[in-house]
Amino acid sequence: MAASAPRAAHAARTPHAGSTVLTGARVVLPTGTVDGGRVIIEGGRIAGAAHDDTASLDLSGHWIVPGFVDMHNHGGGGASFTSGSVDDVLKGIRTHREHGTTTLVASTVTGEMDFLAHRAGFLSELVEQGELAGIHFEGPFISPCRKGAHSEALLRDPDPAEVRKLLDAARGTARMVTLATELPGGIESVRLLAEHGVIAAVGHTDATYEQTVEAIDAGATVATHLFNAMPPLGHRAPGPIAALLEDERVTVELINDGTHLHPAALELAFHRAGAGRVAFVTDAMDAAGFGDGRYELGPLAVEVKEGVARLVEGGSIAGSTLTQDTAFKRAATVDRLPVEDIVQAISANPARLLGVYDTVGSLEPGKDADLVVLDEEFSVKGVLHKGEWVIDPQVG
Repeated sequence: MAASAPRAAHAARTPHAGSTVLTGARVVLPTGTVDGGRVIIEGGRIAGAAHDDTASLDLSGHWIVPGFVDMHNHGGGGASFTSGSVDDVLKGIRTHREHGTTTLVASTVTGEMDFLAHRAGFLSELVEQGELAGIHFEGPFISPCRKGAHSEALLRDPDPAEVRKLLDAARGTARMVTLATELPGGIESVRLLAEHGVIAAVGHTDATYEQTVEAIDAGATVATHLFNAMPPLGHRAPGPIAALLEDERVTVELINDGTHLHPAALELAFHRAGAGRVAFVTDAMDAAGFGDGRYELGPLAVEVKEGVARLVEGGSIAGSTLTQDTAFKRAATVDRLPVEDIVQAISANPARLLGVYDTVGSLEPGKDADLVVLDEEFSVKGVLHKGEWVIDPQVG
């Protein structure tokens, strides 16, 4: 969370931004950073020209970057996307939006198939309303050897018929399914997902290097939180990590919270895959933006202490309390990554994977006016979502 938190905008005082020119900031564009640049907002979209009487806002000394895109997120603000009501889910969305995530996919955790199918129908309505960018099913088709914070009793092999059941229940809003592709039915399920335009993600897996290569050849294109919940990289048994890093067809998720990854692991991923194949995700659970305490992740009890979520029984890491603004700030100040590379990983790359890069993920004319204003220390000072200020810029 930003050290000096900006003020959340209230509905009564956040009219549509209308025609506004944001001036003076360092603006990160697909072609590079422009010092003293301008971003012109017209009717909720980024425009290429402005009228003479257009209002302007001087953001000198700040950065303007595209709104963040999170394709792996289980909740926040005390609310779960797997079990919460409509109001709960909207609260979770708002929590992450206030931290700069203007495009968000709701991730579910392992549960009974009928429950997950029902939940998919529930969440699909929020996708259709534009509140969510899609649904990600993390489990139940994962390895009991690498289950992490998933209930082993509810795990199952990835039967293509059951995978199809979830896709049908989601009514075209499913964007990604995480699979242990070495399990019976795994490769067939990857092919099914690819045929339906849904991302097959390799994760919570005990696969060998060779089995992972087979999955990629079948159509898997994402590594679910690379390094976590999979065999470690070995010099004789390189396992899934090497296969996922080396293949140009694969984008690797990274949870940059300082707990899930050592900085050297993050550096290795960027060095081997390049900024164009990394997607920062939060894997956030209810506690994100809410605080320490007892929570539930699916049927499992979680204790959050000093911002780290672990299962009460067994102590496995249980998602994160991360928000994307913290991931951005850490990447810039601790990992010392170029801001342009961070923007690729936190906005452009996930937007492309989700098939929404035509509307979000970069600051270009015609796209939604989704952007984040950061100060020189990379703390959030403003968030604009579809032309409306979620966080009023606190400048000057």
